[in-house]
Amino acid sequence: MKSLPNLSFWKLFNISAGFFGVQIAYALQSANISRIFATLGADPHQLSFFWVLPPLMGMIVQPIIGVLSDKTWCRFGRRIPYLFVGAVVAVAVMLMLPNAGSFGLTTQVVLWGLTGTMLFGLMSLMLLDTSINIAMQPFKMMVGDMVNEQQKSVAYSIQSFLCNAGSLVGYLFPYIFTYLGISNVAPEGVIPNSVIYSFYVGAAILILCVIYTTLNVREYTPEQMKAYSGEGACECAASAASPAQDQKTPITTIFLTIGAVQFFCWAAFMYMWTYTNGAIASQCWGTADVHSAGYQEAGNWVGVAFAVQAIGSVIWAALIPMLTRATSTRMAYMLSLLIGAVGFISTLWVTNQYVLLGSFLLVGCAWAGMLAFPFILFTNALQGNSKMGTYLGLFNCTICLPQIVAAVFGGALLGLVGGEQVMMLVIAGAFLVIGSLCVFTIKEK
Repeated sequence: MKSLPNLSFWKLFNISAGFFGVQIAYALQSANISRIFATLGADPHQLSFFWVLPPLMGMIVQPIIGVLSDKTWCRFGRRIPYLFVGAVVAVAVMLMLPNAGSFGLTTQVVLWGLTGTMLFGLMSLMLLDTSINIAMQPFKMMVGDMVNEQQKSVAYSIQSFLCNAGSLVGYLFPYIFTYLGISNVAPEGVIPNSVIYSFYVGAAILILCVIYTTLNVREYTPEQMKAYSGEGACECAASAASPAQDQKTPITTIFLTIGAVQFFCWAAFMYMWTYTNGAIASQCWGTADVHSAGYQEAGNWVGVAFAVQAIGSVIWAALIPMLTRATSTRMAYMLSLLIGAVGFISTLWVTNQYVLLGSFLLVGCAWAGMLAFPFILFTNALQGNSKMGTYLGLFNCTICLPQIVAAVFGGALLGLVGGEQVMMLVIAGAFLVIGSLCVFTIKEK
């Protein structure tokens, strides 16, 4: 059995290049969905319910893509067909979603207290997140398929850089377009052009990046995979036994213990994505009126704050190797989450928009830890397993399920704190503290 060959830097880069475009789409969704639905008329207490769909679709789609792509072999590759189809659908939806208020749909309540406009936006959001999940998962799997153990740290570092770079660009687009003179306000119930154009440009970059990866990456054939790892097409087409049947106890244990940490971390970030716009508008602009110019300016500043978070994540990610050498993986993980907790909780006392960026710089440390440590710990337990895609798809449930739970109870929690959206960021900080304590339950291999 041969070892996977060393790949040049550019081959490693090409495998993840499309991830840049996918993350732009994801960042635009994360930073603007609450703003879009608030503009369309959603009550702040309803906002968290709109966020149920993205993680729900991720929890359904990513395990399916993992199982199917594990067994797919065709002339276009193993993972790339799913990547390309997901990107094409995402582009189509990105052209429609920000126009939800411009199609002349009825403003009458038609179902479950929602207007026709909001229902259209909700269906578009469901399709967008489904397609992003379809496109995102293959990148993680291709690294597992094509990169040897010695180069995986480099490959995942490239992917992490492209992830944060794409997020940075996506978060800043509305602010940049407003600076260039594109209108940041619109008639009631209509999304501002600064947001609409951001989605248009993001869609163009997404498809170009995915085409680049599609044209420059050649996945290994079944024969090559069999030679490198003993995995062949016949094995992939074999009877699909339940993944749980071949899980060993150590994998199950690490799945559950990391999942406990993931629960509190991703619930925290769900509240950040949902309530930061309202929190910043109230704290720094002194308004809760979604139709005011101040609220829309705060919406742009959310993108700037999230961009600073991405910068903090890049900086902290560069320090992670030194931290793990100086302490341990678990201690570095715990420290990352605690620093992020300080960032969230500090927003309660910040009323200056520029000082607020310091809080989100700290939040970026938690984000870097969440992107790195769970996958390091989990993939170590999976080393040499032929069902990498299936297990990673299932592991995605530890990301999606906490977001669903947080979204379902978000409105009730907001009511308990008097409707103050900044208090939801404080709750997010408390969740990260609890998550950091759960780190000690993880057994390092």
